[in-house]
Amino acid sequence: MDWKQLFEMQKQLDTYIENHHDLSEVNLFQEKHLALLVELGELANETRCFKFWSTKPRNSQQVILEEYVDVLHFLMSIGIEKGFIYLEKGQNDMEASLTESECFYQVYQKAITYRENPTDQHYQDLFSWSLHLANQLGFSDKDIQQAYWEKNQINYQRQDQGY
Repeated sequence: MDWKQLFEMQKQLDTYIENHHDLSEVNLFQEKHLALLVELGELANETRCFKFWSTKPRNSQQVILEEYVDVLHFLMSIGIEKGFIYLEKGQNDMEASLTESECFYQVYQKAITYRENPTDQHYQDLFSWSLHLANQLGFSDKDIQQAYWEKNQINYQRQDQGY
């Protein structure tokens, strides 16, 4: 996966949004971090992995992928806010036997840790666990990259239309 390219695309989108809105009084890191948590919750909701009481099936893989990409946009954006990008080092220490719910917990935990102490190591951990979650959800690098490109264009259109 060409993370450098995706981070550059995200940085351009962030700059585009910031140039079109008066954000001088906004704590962008805080707001983007909350957006990440909200999007992560929306993703969990689409998987229905935690809804032990329900027999209704999970949403389609396409809908789940679109929600994952929303997470990815804010995940990259909060790294950019602090000057970090993902350094692809592999995910060797991740436990493959974790359930989807357990993976969500790990991502939430890493996200909170990063907010409280935004270091490069905490960001790398958060990003790695987010990718592990994507793998658990059945997404390939190619799936993620293509969906990111498509959603990135939609986000520009939304900005131009006053979304």
